[in-house]
Amino acid sequence: MTKIAALIVAAGRGTRAGGEMPKQWQRLGAAPTALRVIDHAIAAFRPHVARIVVVHHADDFDLAQSLENVTLVSGGATRSASVKAGLEALSGQDFDRVLIHDAARALIPTEVIEGVLTALETHEGAAPALMVSDALWHGASSQNADETGIFVEGTRDRSGLYRAQTPQGFVFDAILTAHRAFQGEAADDVEVARAHGIAVAITEGSEENFKITHPGDFARADAVLRQRQQEKAAMEIRPDIRLGNGYDVHRFGEGDHVWLCGVKLPHGRSLQGHSDADVGMHALTDAIYGALARGDIGQHFPPSDPQWKGAESHIFLRHAIGLAREMGYEMMNCDVTLVCERPKVGPHAASMRAALADIMGVDVEKVSVKATTSERLGFTGREEGIASLATAALIKS
Repeated sequence: MTKIAALIVAAGRGTRAGGEMPKQWQRLGAAPTALRVIDHAIAAFRPHVARIVVVHHADDFDLAQSLENVTLVSGGATRSASVKAGLEALSGQDFDRVLIHDAARALIPTEVIEGVLTALETHEGAAPALMVSDALWHGASSQNADETGIFVEGTRDRSGLYRAQTPQGFVFDAILTAHRAFQGEAADDVEVARAHGIAVAITEGSEENFKITHPGDFARADAVLRQRQQEKAAMEIRPDIRLGNGYDVHRFGEGDHVWLCGVKLPHGRSLQGHSDADVGMHALTDAIYGALARGDIGQHFPPSDPQWKGAESHIFLRHAIGLAREMGYEMMNCDVTLVCERPKVGPHAASMRAALADIMGVDVEKVSVKATTSERLGFTGREEGIASLATAALIKS
């Protein structure tokens, strides 16, 4: 099993961000539950790694002591030196992969981390980035004594250019060896890796994975956090709604009545079936089972079982709605359509709705029963039988 560590680099001073302390120790979000920048970054990696190493500035030791379940390492004079110190602290512990991340990228989405880890299954190195979409200028100070400021001196081709992000992930032994061999300071760990011949795959970055650098970035980060909290709240209150449909057919045979949706109607022939052949109730029962993903009537009441021969269909419907309630669902509404030439359903629709509502223990306003013909086409048009379609909508109680 792959053993993965995360190395959170938090040894910088971050003076451009303002504030009374380095940016990684400042708070994001609404008080009093606001977490520090570094707390957000660490939390993002906990589900993905076995160990987290935080490389901090020597002056921040007291602040770093408040971090829980992390290994603390004092950083060096440069970023490269700090990363090397963190890697050395993990050396000899059989880690297969390491993710190196800037603490200032506090709001990294889970999918960015997962993208890097997936790429590391087939590559020695991988890092997220976003393609450059803006025009690129080269600026310079004017050489004219009468002009002050920075002016556009030329443009640059943006083809193939990316904005680098972290975490930058590597096979552990490979990046440790690369850092041990590297001389000087590098922009990031990808530069160190490439200098040692490690190929680095580019994975999908995110605009939310920005680096807090300036005072205004805190407001931007707070806005992202608020949006995430609103989305989480919406997910928590989003109702669990299930939809199911049912379809049934029964042919006519000898008899003097039919059962339709719990109502006995005089008719020159009867519907034939293993039970009382209430085609409407059967379709509705299957719609409920379907919404619950619990099969159909035949699975719960096998026609091969003689005890169900001639059974009244309300037994099946009561079982289906009872199962729904056991699973925590209630009926939102249901709709049954009977397809036949005769008998005429319209005069009895109200009675059918009331019968179904009573069986299911729901308000009659949640039950619809209607009928249509097939314009004399097909077996229903030839009055060889009756078909029924039903839809049921259930909601978590």
